[in-house]
Amino acid sequence: MIYETHSSRETFELAGKLAKEAIPGEIYTLIGDLGVGKTVFTQGFADGLGIKGPVNSPTFTILQIYEQGRLPFYHFDVYRIGDVEEMEEIGYEDCFYGEGVCMIEWADLIKEIIPENARRITIEKDLAKGTDYRLIRVDEP
Repeated sequence: MIYETHSSRETFELAGKLAKEAIPGEIYTLIGDLGVGKTVFTQGFADGLGIKGPVNSPTFTILQIYEQGRLPFYHFDVYRIGDVEEMEEIGYEDCFYGEGVCMIEWADLIKEIIPENARRITIEKDLAKGTDYRLIRVDEP
């Protein structure tokens, strides 16, 4: 599916709609350059799961777990991962194969451990269409 959004609010709301359809065990990978809205998308997804309160990118901690929504939500930001072995140290398999939903920012950096059934989400800018325009592609596994 391909979506176009024209504001961060629209990106947030789109992610919230996707989250309402999420089921246990799903993994979503977020691919896009710095500043395209990966964290806004993740915040909208968390909101769609019923998670209230701040949702920030865990750039330094790699993983943030939210359990107060309708499903556990495992938010990874692997931008600072130097080696895939670091993922083993934080116990990624418990999240990937657990009863919650995973959102992985910068997932291309750990592609060798991403399961084949993960849903790939790519976010791109097109400045010719405006600074807030985003093209969001959601690929089925």
